[in-house]
Amino acid sequence: MNEAKKTKYWHIEPNGRIQCDLCPRNCTLKNGQRGLCYIRGAENNEIVFYSYGKSSGFCVDPIEKKPLNHFYPGSSVFSFGTAGCNLACKFCQNWDISKSREMETLIDYASPQDIVDTTLKHGCQSIAFTYNDPVIFLEYAQDVSELAHQNDLKTVAVTAGYINPGAREDFFSFIDAANVDLKAFSDDFYSKICGAHLDPVLDTLLYLHKETNVWFEITTLLIPDENDSDEELNAMTEWIVEHLGPNIPLHFTAFHPDYKMVNKQNTSHQTLIRAQKIAKSKGINFVYLGNVHDSTRSSTYCPKCDELLIERDWYQLGSWGLDSEGRCIKCKTHIAGHFESSHGNWGRHREPVYIHRIK
Repeated sequence: MNEAKKTKYWHIEPNGRIQCDLCPRNCTLKNGQRGLCYIRGAENNEIVFYSYGKSSGFCVDPIEKKPLNHFYPGSSVFSFGTAGCNLACKFCQNWDISKSREMETLIDYASPQDIVDTTLKHGCQSIAFTYNDPVIFLEYAQDVSELAHQNDLKTVAVTAGYINPGAREDFFSFIDAANVDLKAFSDDFYSKICGAHLDPVLDTLLYLHKETNVWFEITTLLIPDENDSDEELNAMTEWIVEHLGPNIPLHFTAFHPDYKMVNKQNTSHQTLIRAQKIAKSKGINFVYLGNVHDSTRSSTYCPKCDELLIERDWYQLGSWGLDSEGRCIKCKTHIAGHFESSHGNWGRHREPVYIHRIK
């Protein structure tokens, strides 16, 4: 197992410190120090990556869990992550992995070939880089993706989109679909609660829309009294329609108290419904609710004739109203996304997978 892998996203400052250029955090380090993400650090006057080939776990999931509702619905996806994160969100729902400062979190080892072979063995259509942000394990994800594409597999990134322009171009060059976590529409929120800034995330969304063929959807976790005001939701959804268009699927998901925000209340179902109404009133065609059981508001409808196109009960799919070309069977409106002639049948279950246990 490799303990450290060389990277190319860095430079040496005049004062001798080594700056990591992967993300807008631009950590400037002395030899022996690690960046905020923890799995990248300075060694021998360069930035190296410490968790190549190591994972916090592997699992076969429904693609809707990413969440991606317009990317081969009903299919299964082989999912994995490493440890660490380049944001510092106080509400993190995967904090045991993404906020880990212990390499012991990495319990499984797998080469890129191991991952592709296991994905094929389990009959998955795609591989997802998820659980923690794949931006920080870019080199590992890239090597997996190259082999995946050689075997007709798709690749999925679940990311906060916090990445610098040079690395951004490299990262998304090997990604087929992404779910980008737009945590709020306020730089104050990003600064105080995530230790980051909003503009780089918006830049990533604009880049994906204008410069790539990556299919992407957006998720916003609504936190009571933090990012759920009518004013902010109006501003966010207006920006999405103006800059990305009306057909980018938007997922509003419910917060539950965790990590450093355990005193907050759960997001109410009514708050999610209110957010969905605002987004639709601004012209977004596909708005979904997540982390709650609401089949009606989690299903897909034709934006022209309101025909039920994809029925969802949690991650279980039911009625299918698309033809073989991804059009509404009633009015023939083309629906944005990647679809096959019928939905997959993986359903709602998840299947943990072990490849080479480290301990």
